[in-house]
This record gives sequence, C-alpha cells and structure tokens, in this order.
Amino acid sequence: MPKIERWEKLPAAVRGHLAERMRDRAISVADLNRLRLWVETRPEVPEGDWYKDFGSFKLCGSGPYPKTFLVRGQAAKGTAL
Repeated sequence: MPKIERWEKLPAAVRGHLAERMRDRAISVADLNRLRLWVETRPEVPEGDWYKDFGSFKLCGSGPYPKTFLVRGQAAKGTAL
C-alpha cells in the first residue's frame, strides 16, 4: 500500500487546488494542525480512492495523493480510513 505523500512532494497543481479548497471550505487552523499531525505519521492509503473524516471536514484522495477537502455532510467516495 502506498503512503500519503507530503505537501512539498505534491505536484504544484494539486497543492494549489488543496490551498483553494482550504480557503473555500473555511478549514480552521486547529483542523489543519490535526491534518498535519496525521500526515506526519505517513499513513498507508489504498491504491484507489479514499477519504479521512476529521469531523469538521474530510480529506479525499487517490493513492498517495490527497485531492480535495469536503465539508461535514458532503458525501465522499472510496475507502474510509
């Protein structure tokens, strides 16, 4: 199983999209810190679609790459982590 990729290793377009979604979804600094701590553990993720529910938001990805943020109540597809 792949491990989630770190921010600095993400393609520039993916980083830009995630930054936009962070602002659009008004994800708090406290929530981003929880996300940072989780990513720092280099968790294993499935090859295909997955999501991690942090309560106030969800991080969705595919393989090693996070792809977008969803707000609470938005449906996510893939394997729940």
